[in-house]
Amino acid sequence: MAVEELSELLEKPVSEVEGSLRQLQSTIRRRRDSALQLSDVAGRWIFEVRPGLSPHLPESFRADIPQRLLPAAALVAYHQPMAQSQLVDMLGQRAYEHVRDLAKMGLLDRRRDGLTRRLTTTRRFAEYFGCPEIEYRKVRSWFRQEAEKMGLTSAQLAASLAPEEQLSINEFSEESTDEDSLEAE
Repeated sequence: MAVEELSELLEKPVSEVEGSLRQLQSTIRRRRDSALQLSDVAGRWIFEVRPGLSPHLPESFRADIPQRLLPAAALVAYHQPMAQSQLVDMLGQRAYEHVRDLAKMGLLDRRRDGLTRRLTTTRRFAEYFGCPEIEYRKVRSWFRQEAEKMGLTSAQLAASLAPEEQLSINEFSEESTDEDSLEAE
């Protein structure tokens, strides 16, 4: 939940709510035997299982990602940092809704970058998909290696994740984005 939402719900100033969340986060972090942690993921505060314990949880405890969102998640992981406008070029207008949904789930980070947004995966994304790395460049490398093992391009991989959608995905065009300027930040 966003700090603003909590502030409104509790009828307390945003600064007080933010301070209380940071204090609670610190208290929980000091407890070595706690299975939970309080995290700020893409501007929303969530309780989650500590990363070291998540592999030991039953599959049924994982939040399901709707299959319709998987192509967008795969494309961002493969090409990150990726301009949202580039994802729209690849997927069409539905990309806006998919990015919004993935960000709400804490799987994507979207930051303003001029007239578009820069998209990267989050730690939660890496944990969910079993990636051994959490830093987005390393997640990108890992994701590309996995696709290469299957002999798939990014567009083929994305389309294969939601076959019933019968997606027509345009392949990534290096000329239409300036990845180096996005990574420079």
